[in-house]
Amino acid sequence: MLEIKELDIDKLEMAASMLKAMAHPMRIAILKHLEGGKRLTVTEIHELLGIEQSTTSHHLGILKDKGVLCSKREGKNTFYYLKYEVLSQIVECVHSCTCE
Repeated sequence: MLEIKELDIDKLEMAASMLKAMAHPMRIAILKHLEGGKRLTVTEIHELLGIEQSTTSHHLGILKDKGVLCSKREGKNTFYYLKYEVLSQIVECVHSCTCE
């Protein structure tokens, strides 16, 4: 078990920043679609969620900026994916805590 003296304030601040970025219903939905190593474009994500492409790009930018997502450009497309697959477990944990 991790002891308090082992906590690194910089790592805690990074984790808090990532969690804040994830704490939005649309961003959680995006993360759900990227589970399992999936790589999707902005167009694919906006079509899956039924929201505007500009809104999708905004949410993806926040998640990428806070270290939750990575992107890779391939030709005309930019693919987004989870930086750490373990992040999907956080989403699953929150989901299981909100179900009765």
